Formats: sequence, C-alpha cells, structure tokens
Amino acid sequence: MRLHIKLTLVLLLFMGILPACDKGFDELNTNKVDPTSLAPSLILNKAIISTTYLNGGSTLGMLCYHFGIVQQIITPYGSSLSGGNYNQLNNNNAASLWNNFYRNVVKQIVAVVDQTKDDPMQNNTYQSARIWKAYTFMILTDTYGDIPYFEAGKGFIDEVIAPKYDSQEVIYKDILKELEEATAALNAGEAPVTTDILYGGNVGNWKKLGYSLMLRAAMRLSKVDPATAQTFVKKAVAGGLIESNADNSIIRHTSIYNNYIANHLTAREKTNFYLTEPFVNYLKNNNDPRLPIFAVRYVGAKGGPEQVASRASSAPEDQIGMPMGYNDVSIASTFATTGVASLWDYTQANLSTVLKLDAPEFHVTYSQTQLLLAEAALRGWIAGDAAEYYKNGIRANLEQMAYYDEKAALSEDQISTYLASQNFDPSKGFEQINTQYWVSSFLDGNETFANFRRSGFPALQKNPYPGSELKTEDFIRRLPYPDGEIVVNSANMNEAIARQGPNDLETRVWWDKK
Repeated sequence: MRLHIKLTLVLLLFMGILPACDKGFDELNTNKVDPTSLAPSLILNKAIISTTYLNGGSTLGMLCYHFGIVQQIITPYGSSLSGGNYNQLNNNNAASLWNNFYRNVVKQIVAVVDQTKDDPMQNNTYQSARIWKAYTFMILTDTYGDIPYFEAGKGFIDEVIAPKYDSQEVIYKDILKELEEATAALNAGEAPVTTDILYGGNVGNWKKLGYSLMLRAAMRLSKVDPATAQTFVKKAVAGGLIESNADNSIIRHTSIYNNYIANHLTAREKTNFYLTEPFVNYLKNNNDPRLPIFAVRYVGAKGGPEQVASRASSAPEDQIGMPMGYNDVSIASTFATTGVASLWDYTQANLSTVLKLDAPEFHVTYSQTQLLLAEAALRGWIAGDAAEYYKNGIRANLEQMAYYDEKAALSEDQISTYLASQNFDPSKGFEQINTQYWVSSFLDGNETFANFRRSGFPALQKNPYPGSELKTEDFIRRLPYPDGEIVVNSANMNEAIARQGPNDLETRVWWDKK
C-alpha cells in the first residue's frame, strides 16, 4: 500500500513537470542565426560571383582549353591538364564550365528571375537578373552551341529534370530580346539595391552594362545574320554604352576571397602553365607596355624549386614564350633554339600584378566595347571614326592596368608612345581591331575564345602538336557536351547533336560561319 502511494506521487509529480518542460520548447529549439531564406538580390550576387571561377577545379576549363586555344597560356603537360594544348578531348576539363554554370549560376539566376518577376517592389533586381541571365547563357551557348535554355534551371521551380536543348539561333534572338526589354525597364527612380555587388544599385551603370552586352551579342552575329547584328548594334549605341573604366563590370577580390586562377597558379599549378610564344612575341614585337605587367620569367630556372624571386624578371627583353605543339618531353628539343635552360625557364603570367591573389576579374569593359564599336564603324553600321574608337579601346585597356596594382599603372608617356605606334589601317582594320581585342581580353577565356572564332583574328598558326584529334579544322571550334548528359538527359542531347552536328571539338556553333 505504501509502495503504491509512493508510485502515485512520483507519477503525479512527473506529469506536473512535463507541461513545464514544454514551455518555451519551440523558441528554445529555433535557430535564430541561420537564415531560412535569402533576399533575391543576394542570390543574384552569388550568381555573379560564380560566373567567373567558383573554385580551383573550375579554373581548369579555362586554363586547359580557352587560354590554350587562343594561344595565350599553355601547359606542356598531359593527363589531367590536357586539352587545348594537345587539341584533344579531356572530358573533365571540357565539362567544368558546363557543370559550374548549370549547377550554380543558372540555378541561382533563374531562381532570382522567378522570385522577382511579379513583385513591382523588386523591379530593378528582376531586370538586373535578366541582364545577367543573358550574359550567363551567352557564355554557355558560345562554348557548347545548342544548350538547355528556356527550360534550364527549373528543376526546383517546375520539376523539369530533363530540359530540352534549344538551337543557338533561337537562344541568341531571345538573349537580344531580353537585353533590350530588361535594360529599358530598369528604373532609376526606385530605391537602389545597395547590396548589389557590381554597382551598388546604380541603375545607370546596369543600363550601360545591358546595352554593352547587347552590342557584344549583336556582334556575335556579324557573319551569320548581319542585318540583325546591325539593328541591335544601333539600338545598343542609342541606349548608351559603358563610357569609361569606371563603368566596367568587375569582380574585386581580397586576401580572403581570392582570384581563383591566381590561387591555382600560385599553388598546385605554379610550375605548370606558361605564356605562349605567339602572345609574348606579339607584345615584344610591338613594344607593348603591357608585357611586363602580364609576364614574369624566372631566368635560368632548371626546375620548379628554382622559380624564386631572385630569378624573377619582367623586363621585356628577358621574356621567352613557350612554343606551341610540345609536351613535357618533346619541349626539350626547343631549349637550344629559344635559349632557355628548361621548360621552367619560359615566361609565365605575372603573379604580382594580373594574377595577384586579390587581382580583379573583368566581365565587360570599356576597352572591349570601344573596339567592338570600331569594328561596327568599319562595317558602316554606325556613325563615327573607326580609328578613333580603335585608339580609345587601346587606351582604355592600357589605363585598366592600374586596377591590378599601383605598380602596374602605366604613365601617360608610356600610353601616348604606344598609341602613336598603332596607326589604324582600314584595309587591315578587322585584323588590327580584333588582335587588340585579344590582348585587351587577356584572362577572360570565354570572351577571347568566342571573339577569336567569330572574327578569325588574331591570325594564329595552327597548333602543330602531333597527337591532335582535329581532322578537318585547324582550331577547336566548341567544347563537347559532358558525359553526364548521356546519363541524365540523353534524349534531348541526342536531338541537339542531330541538329547541330557531331558532339566533338570540330563542330561549329551556329554563329561561327566559315
């Protein structure tokens, strides 16, 4: 009986405590620190950041393909670093841009567009996202051709897990439409989105970016659809383009948030990549003041450990670019001719200027815009003097060097001297303009690869590597679709291949007309 009474009292006491334990339970177990959602403007920032280089691995697509194809940066090594240096398919490196963009940039930018399209209070974020979406898909379609576009990035929104591929012609027409509509719809009267990572919510700058991208997109069609190209070039000019380097679309880095190409070439790939002979020789032969900013050579180095500061020289006369067409064994046959001690003695990209860990990366610049205007004027599509646009474009890039580092800034005497040497000859105008575009777009692999194919300049010699997989073309014309698409989206991919051509390095994209 006494035991029964004790048990009853314990039970009653326990039952009384339970309600007290429930009090404040939800509040206590709610995380008040981690966000459950993000403002669309912040997601837009993430998409912008991811458009350059998301991590060290993502840089290999640029380092092993884009830079090598346009003969600016090359590696003699194969295996995981093969690609444009050997004119061969490396599935991992060819897929890096696709994987980064569709898994990150596209997913993020499509989400922002979807979240803001019906909210008049977020009009400027919506229109800015449309502009960046156009830029994102320009890079993707320029690299791969026909791609998922209208249904891309809608896995979470509409449960589209196998998006259909759209033709590049249709994609470009929609990109131009989106740029025209979105840029015109930006409203300077609305409160600025101060968290905007590019322009701090300055609508005027976003408008200039939108119209400058329209100019770039229109010029892509210069061979395949010149009438449409001319129409949109005129619209872009009328709308108002980037007017100075202060308007450039630029990602700034810090000692904490690094430039990933710089990070990669400072660490694991430090001894593996070199400036090419064609690029270095062009700069040397033209007494280009950008050469010592772009280049450094560890004179006499016979191995990676000897690439030390005491050997470093950026003097133009010391620079020796690595010849095209060699691997890490056959490159030894060039040493006597070029006058280097080893492959580690060739010129590299300068890690104290353009590839400092906090070096900026550029998306769309005043220099590029002026050079495109020079070509448009030469074609008779717009008013203005092609020679003046040409000189403006060169000057803008020379002045842009100061953005990398104070010691990279060029003096007015250096700039004036170089400009005086670059006389514009209309009969050679297309070559002059687009060769300067090649230099001014250094380290922007997406743009150099695209404009090289579009314009045919600079007039590079075919990479003579004996193990090239190219049979009919002198240069790689596109990157193939990733193997992952065979698993997750083969039907739509095969439809695109049937329309566009073989899924290889030689199939030309729609605007890349012979």
